[in-house]
Amino acid sequence: MKIKRLIIITSLFITTHSAMAQTQAIAHRGFWKTDGSAENSLTSLEKADSIGCYGSEFDVWLAEDNELVVNHDGSYKGKNMEKTPSSELIKLKLKNGENLPTLKQYLKKGKKLKTRFILELKAHSTPERETEAIQKIISMVRGMGLTNRMEYISFSLHAIKEFIRLAPEGTPIFYLEGGLSPQQLKEIGATGADYHLNVFKKNPDWIAKCHELGLKVNVWTVNKSEDFQWLINNEVDYITTNEPALLQEILKNK
Repeated sequence: MKIKRLIIITSLFITTHSAMAQTQAIAHRGFWKTDGSAENSLTSLEKADSIGCYGSEFDVWLAEDNELVVNHDGSYKGKNMEKTPSSELIKLKLKNGENLPTLKQYLKKGKKLKTRFILELKAHSTPERETEAIQKIISMVRGMGLTNRMEYISFSLHAIKEFIRLAPEGTPIFYLEGGLSPQQLKEIGATGADYHLNVFKKNPDWIAKCHELGLKVNVWTVNKSEDFQWLINNEVDYITTNEPALLQEILKNK
């Protein structure tokens, strides 16, 4: 009986350890470094899905008319995201010829796919604008039946706390800024750390500490094979990269 219990315990440990060690790829702004694609385009989302990425990261703004649009920078082709109505923003062309998408268009495209949505809400001009954006995001996601496909990230601590307050329980929510310790992330109710590689290079013990606290670890934006390997060896949960195809190949062969 003791031997049987030991086998079961050992098996559980191996299974848990293996699950933790399985690093997964997130395409940064989608898989855009490929023919016919562009950052934050609908095609980049499709391309990320086509190579089996765990998730596709993208950026969201609340336009002047309170509609949600997908774009990284605060301004694009001379148009300020927060001070321009969405009707003007969606006429702007991306590098692959697509129009700048609304969040609804982006989610509608992704609903047909399998990859998870890693939605970054950009830091807005006021906390109130961020809260309004979050309310609209969560309502839209719920209405489209995509709640279980979403993960939320932001550099704004206010936005992170609002996602934690307003999103359905269990929704993955990660902080990007890098200024909170694993214990502080645990205390505010975040799912984990989504920090730049340099933060973990300076604090390598934070990876293990996050896992000890039951938190997940994502690292951005990592593009070199040697950095991929260091993070895989340290058992991070996710790596956000502009080179998802390269990372996927490394993960298959490890």
